Amino acid sequence: MEDWKPGGSSPEADGSTIQSIDTSFAIVTALRETNGAGVTELAERADLSKSSAHKHLRSLMKHSCVVKEDEEYRLGLRYLDLGAHVRSEYPGSAEIKHKLRDLAAETGESAQFAVEERGHAVVLHRDVSHSGVYSRGREGRRFPIHQTAAGKAILSQHSDQWVREIVDRYGLLAATPQTITEKTVLFDELAEIRDRGVAFNSEESTEGLRSVAAPVTGPDGDVLGALAVAGPTHRLTGDRFDRELPNLVRSIVNEIELNLAHS
Repeated sequence: MEDWKPGGSSPEADGSTIQSIDTSFAIVTALRETNGAGVTELAERADLSKSSAHKHLRSLMKHSCVVKEDEEYRLGLRYLDLGAHVRSEYPGSAEIKHKLRDLAAETGESAQFAVEERGHAVVLHRDVSHSGVYSRGREGRRFPIHQTAAGKAILSQHSDQWVREIVDRYGLLAATPQTITEKTVLFDELAEIRDRGVAFNSEESTEGLRSVAAPVTGPDGDVLGALAVAGPTHRLTGDRFDRELPNLVRSIVNEIELNLAHS
């Protein structure tokens, strides 16, 4: 797994970055946020002259990272190739994707597998049943790790010191009025997650949405990520939310871990 440590130095802190790459990424981010834009808007968003923005765009186009239609630029499908490669290289990716599909079908909800990267929860896989609800948790989406059930499940597998360093670096930002924003509350909940083996989220990342998640560990004992099922609050309630879904998620996680251990 990655060697980044929450307490270590970061390029954000010491300024050890290449400005031209930072600028290109600012343009890429603007294209994602706007779903396509002209050079004037992109230059304003990246605080560049139009000529400088145009040079960056031409370089990105050279590598098929950006395409141009009429006078509008948008992200190219090169990122799809890169993202698919990154995901396929993740430990247990194929097995997890297969079981995720089963979980979505059996529950009639949406199912996700999230991993930790640089102190955030990132959705690596998602499957939505025919009656499931599409949410912000699309594949590749990054969340503050304390806001989601999967993120809290992952945090529960780390030491309090590791978690404390994550919180000190990124804070406990609120997405909804239900988001945990106090350290003591977070640590109390992580202790409960360790005891019961499952994490809950009740409208902490998205109002009207609940989720249940359990951590997935690899053969070496390291946490790979967390498997979660999510749905609207009116369907994830009572015994289904408190007992049925947690038991199901834990059983599928157990299957994944056994298969990974003997593959």
